[in-house]
Amino acid sequence: MSTTSAEFEHFSDYDEIWLADLETRAIDLENEVSVWREARQRALAEEAYSPEPVPGPPHTQFRRVAGNPDGPRQRGQAPTPQRGQVPPVNTAARRAAARSQSHGKDERTRTLIDHGRRTVQRGRLTRGRKITVALALLAVGITVLVVTVFRPSASWPSSVAVVQSEITTACQNPDVVSEPDQVNFACGKSTSQILWVFSLMTSGDNPNFSDGKSGREGLEPIAPAQGGEVAWSLNLHHPYNPDNPIDSLEVAARAINNIIGGATVTGSTGKPTVQPGLESNPANCARYTGSAATITRAGYPAICAQPVTSASGQAALVADVYQEWYLGASSVVAQEASVLYQNANDPGNPQVQSILKGLFGPAA
Repeated sequence: MSTTSAEFEHFSDYDEIWLADLETRAIDLENEVSVWREARQRALAEEAYSPEPVPGPPHTQFRRVAGNPDGPRQRGQAPTPQRGQVPPVNTAARRAAARSQSHGKDERTRTLIDHGRRTVQRGRLTRGRKITVALALLAVGITVLVVTVFRPSASWPSSVAVVQSEITTACQNPDVVSEPDQVNFACGKSTSQILWVFSLMTSGDNPNFSDGKSGREGLEPIAPAQGGEVAWSLNLHHPYNPDNPIDSLEVAARAINNIIGGATVTGSTGKPTVQPGLESNPANCARYTGSAATITRAGYPAICAQPVTSASGQAALVADVYQEWYLGASSVVAQEASVLYQNANDPGNPQVQSILKGLFGPAA
């Protein structure tokens, strides 16, 4: 920055010196032309007042000497010109007038030069002022940077980061996918936020959450008995523990995938029973994927022929899943869960902040 300013300073000084020198040369040339013109006019005037001599009578002085009709001329008195005689030219007076006129022009030239230099001086920033302006601009830039970078920004509750780490571990279980269609929306790379969003909405991401009225425990809103049934299909190496966040998240992931893709379970008679999911309904597929086409196979729940990839389709699917996952949830709360899901990377979104304040109060 200092190098650029120095180069700019160097360029500006030489530019102004060059312009001043050019202006001075133009004025000097104009003065020379003016002096030459005046000298030429004086020469022409002298030629006009000094005609070529013509033959004539003798000079009057000789006549005065001879006859002296007018009487003797006093010392210092100029001779009286006779009729038809051109008066003598006062060369000294003309030279004095020319010097006075030339002196006046020199004064005007000097004034013009000085005036021009004063104009340049007024329009030019001194080195000190340039440094002052540069420092002021630098201070403003630093202030804006500090305000932008270090100002407090909206963020998710600190518990979200903890649950995200736990989700990474829970989703390593290959049995969280639905059977037999292998739907794995809950642990998908770009969709796994559904797990921490639902946990945040129902239990505040508290694995020790307990609701005496509904019997809910842990992160997922299902009774421990139901969680145990789901956990049986996850091949857990120990009994299902709803207070263990990893167990709870594995059960929640498998339950979400079953709600979306359906499941085939063994009924009380020992025969497989097909339980349809949200994607088994062609109308739902039209909302989620833009196409009502489904894939139907014997013994398998029907699923949408097209994957759910659009933002609007995933938002609709998440809202529907929440109402199935959390029995008794209103459509308003389900829509709030969908908003949090869509803005997983934008906690400062006004809608997100309003929802969080509703869940945890103004301190959220």
